Amino acid sequence: MRLTVFRERMAEHFGAGYAETFARDHVMSALGGRTVDEALSDGWDAKEVWQVVCAVMDVPREKR
Repeated sequence: MRLTVFRERMAEHFGAGYAETFARDHVMSALGGRTVDEALSDGWDAKEVWQVVCAVMDVPREKR
């Protein structure tokens, strides 16, 4: 998954403003105690990060 697609999906689910805040500030244990932005900066694949976000935040299956 391209990073642009990842960011689009985040914005579609959370809303553009909150998606950025969530990615920057919300620490998730499933990402090794990282935020979304930190995980991506540390080399995690965008698809893996999206799957974690979906699982943790109960994103509906049709949006995954």
